[in-house]
Amino acid sequence: MKPGNELLFCALGGSGEIGMNVNLYGCNGKWLMVDLGMTFSGAGDYPGVDLVFADLDFIEENRKDLIGIVLTHAHEDHIGAVPYFAKELGVPLYATPFTARLVADKLEEAGIAGDIKLNVVDHLERFELGPFGIRYVPLAHSIAEGNALVIETPYGRIFHTGDWKLDDEPLVGTPATPAELTRIGDEGVLALVCDSTNAFNPEASGSEGEVRRALVAEVARHKGRRVLVTTFASNVARLETLGEVAKATGRKLCVAGRSLDRIIRAGQASGYLKDLPKIVDMDSAMDLPRGQLLVVATGGQGEPRAALARVADGNHPVSLETGDVVLFSSRQIPGNETQIGRIQNRLAEMGVQIVTDRQADIHVSGHPGRPELKALYGWIRPEILLPVHGEMRHMVEQARLGRESGIAKTVVQKNGDLVRLAPGRPGKFGEVRAGRLVLDGDIISPADGEAMVMRRRLAHSGLVTVVIGGKGQAKVASVGLPLDEDYDDFITEAVEDVLAALARLKGGARHDGAVVTEAARLAARRAAQRWSGKKPQVQVLLMEGYSA
Repeated sequence: MKPGNELLFCALGGSGEIGMNVNLYGCNGKWLMVDLGMTFSGAGDYPGVDLVFADLDFIEENRKDLIGIVLTHAHEDHIGAVPYFAKELGVPLYATPFTARLVADKLEEAGIAGDIKLNVVDHLERFELGPFGIRYVPLAHSIAEGNALVIETPYGRIFHTGDWKLDDEPLVGTPATPAELTRIGDEGVLALVCDSTNAFNPEASGSEGEVRRALVAEVARHKGRRVLVTTFASNVARLETLGEVAKATGRKLCVAGRSLDRIIRAGQASGYLKDLPKIVDMDSAMDLPRGQLLVVATGGQGEPRAALARVADGNHPVSLETGDVVLFSSRQIPGNETQIGRIQNRLAEMGVQIVTDRQADIHVSGHPGRPELKALYGWIRPEILLPVHGEMRHMVEQARLGRESGIAKTVVQKNGDLVRLAPGRPGKFGEVRAGRLVLDGDIISPADGEAMVMRRRLAHSGLVTVVIGGKGQAKVASVGLPLDEDYDDFITEAVEDVLAALARLKGGARHDGAVVTEAARLAARRAAQRWSGKKPQVQVLLMEGYSA
């Protein structure tokens, strides 16, 4: 679909969910993409899969009209899909320096750095892509260089927030001031496309400065104990804070996790973390007295291969013992509760003290609560509010808040909805395909494809395999049925049932492979259900030379 003389919006990811952000703006025959993110598979939704992407089929079919991808900031849910799709899309990328360094590392690792044009944009630099004029507006967030975008079009100006918050003490970077945001509103804003994550939160998100003071106080309480802090690796301000905490409490700093190493390198190369104390290696760290070490580790969301999980399992060079302390300086992302709980239970069993943001003010959100949303509405004063970056309940609630705050027009959309912002009355006018893809091994495939559907069924009910050989021969085996003690008896009876079913076939049916296969499948499945109460998947193999 080629946009006409109009301004369109379409989310392929990130609307109706938190994560996997992919947004499209269409104008005068061209499409602009803002962010190209991913999400992580959780709660067993996709067995054997870690990474989940938005299905880009719509824009791939229209790639000749796509003119560029502008990245707001460097969180994985905004840049994580770049190395998997940027080459195929074949358009230049645009990012501010810190984000660009992390993207460049991803492209290099994927072996496609030479195939992608990555443009590094100065924060104050305005650039043009077809009918779009674009400039970055720095906003506070839980990463360096969080940015909004002002997107100018012949039909009106868009303020696309990206992920953001308000922070009186941001510690890293200099966000736009209320006066600067008010001037943008004075210029006229057609639509505010806004982060909805914390639309139900009645309080402001809080300041990184408050977190720094709380972390210094909390670590100082645990004299003589080894303290490990887990936080989001990308939160450069928090890493700088932890360096200051180490200095203030007389501890050496050690980091555990490759993503932390990568963020520190990118941050220092971009002018951040200049005063971070010298980091001690893990072997030297373990030789220090327990009260003289502060460890920063990845894995606060319960990721099984991250550093914290391995520490809790005793499979990491960093060790903890009874009386040591783990501070969770991160929020619990919905969907990760179970895996975080498993790690916390293991730590508790070890005698390790756990401190979360419920016990001490050691974390603040990177997303705006209701007071911050209302403040932004007052500064920007858009004609239209279009909530994004949230589950449907978050977006509907933000639309309600916007109407209460005096915004005349709101549009609640979901992934795949085509929305016309101008000219005329704003609203949805059509739909495009917007599904999910998964990285399954080395292959990107549909999340609802046959392989994934079958894997879910196998995980739920197990598998029975039937092999039919020469006349009067059959073998049965199973995986995943709860028949440890009765397994041999089940196999004997299942074989008898399969052979009896085949014997009942008459005439030509006995030589029809499809009929034989179905008869054997049903017989084996009924036997399994009789013995276990499960209805497993059944695979039937007819050996070469089979005869009834």
